Amino acid sequence: MSLKIMKMNPCLAPFERDLQLRMENYHNTMAALLGDRCNLADFANAHHYFGIHPTDGGWVYREWAPGAQEMFLTGDFCGWNRYAHPMKNLGNGIFELSLSGRDALQEGQRVMAVVIHDGRELERIPLYATRVIQDHQSFEWNAAVHIMEPFPWTDENFRPEKKLFIYECHIGMAQEEGKVGTYNEFREKILPRIKNLGYNTIQIMAVMEHPYYASFGYQVTNFFAASSRFGMPEELKALVNAAHEMGIAVLLDVVHSHASCNTREGINEFDGTSYQFFHDGGKGNHSAWGTKCFNYGKHEVLHFLLSNLKFWLEEYHFDGFRFDGVTSMLYHDHGLGTAFTGPEFYFSMNTDTQAVTYLQLATHLVRQVNPNAILIAEDMSAMPGLCLPVKDGGIGFDYRLAMGVPDMWIRLLRECKDEDWDLNQIYYELANRWPEEKVIGYCESHDQALVGDKTLMFRLCDQEMYWSMDTWNQNGTIDRGMAIHKMLRLLTMSLGGEGYLTFMGNEFGHPEWIDFPREGNGWSYHYCRRQWSLADNPNLKYQYLQSFDRDMVAAAKKYRVVGGQDKQLLVHNSDNILAYKKGNATFIFNFDPTRSYDGYFVPMAEEGTYQVVLSTDDYCYGGHGRIYHQSYTATTYPDGRIGFQIYLPSRTAVVFRKKRT
Repeated sequence: MSLKIMKMNPCLAPFERDLQLRMENYHNTMAALLGDRCNLADFANAHHYFGIHPTDGGWVYREWAPGAQEMFLTGDFCGWNRYAHPMKNLGNGIFELSLSGRDALQEGQRVMAVVIHDGRELERIPLYATRVIQDHQSFEWNAAVHIMEPFPWTDENFRPEKKLFIYECHIGMAQEEGKVGTYNEFREKILPRIKNLGYNTIQIMAVMEHPYYASFGYQVTNFFAASSRFGMPEELKALVNAAHEMGIAVLLDVVHSHASCNTREGINEFDGTSYQFFHDGGKGNHSAWGTKCFNYGKHEVLHFLLSNLKFWLEEYHFDGFRFDGVTSMLYHDHGLGTAFTGPEFYFSMNTDTQAVTYLQLATHLVRQVNPNAILIAEDMSAMPGLCLPVKDGGIGFDYRLAMGVPDMWIRLLRECKDEDWDLNQIYYELANRWPEEKVIGYCESHDQALVGDKTLMFRLCDQEMYWSMDTWNQNGTIDRGMAIHKMLRLLTMSLGGEGYLTFMGNEFGHPEWIDFPREGNGWSYHYCRRQWSLADNPNLKYQYLQSFDRDMVAAAKKYRVVGGQDKQLLVHNSDNILAYKKGNATFIFNFDPTRSYDGYFVPMAEEGTYQVVLSTDDYCYGGHGRIYHQSYTATTYPDGRIGFQIYLPSRTAVVFRKKRT
């Protein structure tokens, strides 16, 4: 029987066999994993069996280490006697240790596993450790005993909103003070800001434990541990619970695309072999990232990763995941240097079919655990079916990040004069996607804010931001930058996806870049923070950008813009005018840097009276107040056109809504 994806997308007809194989692999792997279990959620319980757990009479510690000849548990509880507590080999690579008495281990005690492999004695952090801490004198990382006590959740009735407005954030650099911020500080200081801006979802980076702070959390060592540098696990739970009370969903930036190559504090070579979790040899090494690549064809690896997803959903009440590095997972060459210009690039010997199967299993599992969960894939290749249900031949995500959009804006700003933008091409890039597959649109994420790149505002204004952002200062570079900053956000939010994302601080044009403390900058936190005071200062223009972003999000919600059907009304490259209808609003953009048009005919989808509801040129947004918030009547002209005439200032976007009769 033909898959539904084929009916949605006939251009995939030559690859029907590949799509059928996708489904065969999925069903065969599912059957092999489940055995006599009812569903995948029953399979993904490794975290309940493995790791350190209290029992009625003491403690039990289990580990899967097939390459180990012997294993021991050591730590503070035994004076670090490395051989005092040997573990029993249960077979199939599983080792177990039972400790009598609840006082045998105590909260906060440091522990480590000792693995004997081929005569070598290896010190390792337990694979399922839920808290991992760093010694501030030796700088070594150790597991810490932590009992996950029941948390007083109050979010049982919370459900994420259908239309996503995502605020991407990093706990550690969310504070203005030059330091590592905490879960509590984020909950108390930043969540209210996000709520006030109107965003209904936060996407938190760098939660899974990682020893290298500057990795942005993308070189994970301990997959079941919430980063201790930000606080205790219970404090992260309190943050999630508080967000839910505010009506804000919380997504975890999950990293299953690769892992840190660290051994003592990571999962790499835990049992002494390079192939316990990863491919052996060169295939197991990511050439660009210097990390390890998972072997998704190994059932034990699937057990570990799927259980990891269930753990974060159940233990911390995350509302879903943004899967990092999906492109790297999908292709044997990790998508490096491949231009995905046609369907044939998705169905070739380069496609890692085992990774495709893992992602299908992952999305299936998440749906079983939480039917309301949100799943977003970071994939620049736009794999067909990535955001279609598995039953239809897809991979099961809800959204794909529209990664080409920020690249498009950077390319235009770097290579084209403002007056030479091809509005037809821009419209196509923003509105084009696979049939029935949703994307998250954005102008910039954390990627564009890092050292080596530039945020949109910094790219537009550069050094002028240091001394020309005072409200009294008239500066042409700043005027241009602010106007384009607002217009690109409005255009991307309204046309570029079924959801919208921004990175924290970028909504008000945060100056400069993100540079984590490192030897090259004297271990400084100066650039690894967010200067909220700039947006709160009534004497600076940052406030205007923040106000516009807040009102833009509010208007998008009110007029159901995000996710609605678009209808192009006008594209005039010579005049630099773009007009379209989206949801219950009509958008008019004049991108021309100098020409303002008096009596310009604006086409509308239907007759009626239209009211201006948002203008990027309003005084309250740092504009020049050239748009009057009045009503305009669209009528049918003798030539059959429907619309009205209006004064359209240069570098201005206007949003209209039709009045109800």
